[in-house]
Amino acid sequence: MFQIKNGKYLRKGERKGLKIIIVGCGKVGTTLVEQLRQEGHDITIIDKSPERIQALTSLYDIMGIVGNGASYSVQKEAGIEDTDLIISVTDSDELNLLCCTVAKRVGDCAAIARVRTPDYSTEVGYLRDKLGLAMIINPELEAANEVARILHLPTALEVTRFAHGQAQMIKFKIPPDNILDGMTIAHMGKNIVQNVLICAVERDGEVYIPSGDFQMQKGDVISYVSSRQASKLFLETIGFKTNRVKNTMIIGGGKAAYYLAKQLLHMGISVKIIEINKKRCEELSELLPKAIIINGDGTNEKLLKEEGIEYTESFVPLTGIDEENILLTLHARQISKTKVVTKINRITFNEVISSLDLGSVVYPRYITSESILTYVRAKKNSMNSNIETLYHMFDHRAEAIEFRVKEESPVTNIPLMDLPLKRNLLLSCINRNGRIIIPSGQDCIKPGDTVMIVTTHTGFHDILDILR
Repeated sequence: MFQIKNGKYLRKGERKGLKIIIVGCGKVGTTLVEQLRQEGHDITIIDKSPERIQALTSLYDIMGIVGNGASYSVQKEAGIEDTDLIISVTDSDELNLLCCTVAKRVGDCAAIARVRTPDYSTEVGYLRDKLGLAMIINPELEAANEVARILHLPTALEVTRFAHGQAQMIKFKIPPDNILDGMTIAHMGKNIVQNVLICAVERDGEVYIPSGDFQMQKGDVISYVSSRQASKLFLETIGFKTNRVKNTMIIGGGKAAYYLAKQLLHMGISVKIIEINKKRCEELSELLPKAIIINGDGTNEKLLKEEGIEYTESFVPLTGIDEENILLTLHARQISKTKVVTKINRITFNEVISSLDLGSVVYPRYITSESILTYVRAKKNSMNSNIETLYHMFDHRAEAIEFRVKEESPVTNIPLMDLPLKRNLLLSCINRNGRIIIPSGQDCIKPGDTVMIVTTHTGFHDILDILR
């Protein structure tokens, strides 16, 4: 059942927000507080550090408790018995699993744990089922997945998958003298390619959800949606090379480097890792026998030159220090034409980072928070739809959301041209039984479809939120 109030559709029994406990106030925990509080949820944080608790509780209207998140008495003080969700993102995998296990025994809540150790990564399904967890999230593995997708299509700045991999949203920058410079989106759709939809454009710091008469320009950062098969063909049609890289150089031998190297080797891409810690080099040599492991300082300009930075096809700095990663990226771009992907964990100076033109940038903390936000939004009561995927674009100024449409509602079986859609919103693709439809005005949403929308609005929980 739904009812209309003040022009909005309200779901029966829908609450404004969930009661959520977050254990661990590091980079990921802080990012979750920022985003979940912004969406109106009731947040309680637990951390052993009084300074971290004080910093966050003074910034946000949340409750903070200093203590061990795995302690029954601490969880009880935090209100675990009537909590909807506990999210444990401390630095310890074991503590995160224990926090969630205790919470599941005490309260009737869902639980999400961050687990990063490779030893556990092969047992995620078993741990999740046996411990009754809603989700186990691995930021390093997810970051490695994103980097691997980019290196498979190095022309792209970002490659994001929807519809279980059948559809892709790809971001690229229009270079000078490109065929798209000065062309309208309508002209492109009629004369260049028809099975691609330009869904967002960033120009001079502004984000646009474009209409057909929008004229593209060199320097624009374009995001488009298409089927997996059509995405590569589109880039080739407009003059981009689409061959995957043949080799890569990774600086730093941490967990993300291990996960990435394993994937790239499986794809047939040669891998060289430069790691300063000798013991870790020995471990990586055993774990990745097909990779070349170099024991040395990856920030040493002479060593980089000796190891062929000028000729490598891709370069991925994965040190634990953001500033080092950024400087290594700038150095690589200065001396070679290599494809560079930069991992940034902590730095939040988005405008400064954007002005440096680093190319592809991966933020593990945002990848983690997006997965959790997807679950949280889907958990809110909704009879009409469920969120399958959530992806923030252009520094959180736009969102791409994939909804599964459960049943008939005010958005189904009506031509899209007749739906009263909100402004600054584009219905980008429909997945109907595995067939990807780039919709026209005559297409309809049907029960059972998954529907992807791109919008500059935030906080959508239900497919009905697309209506004015």
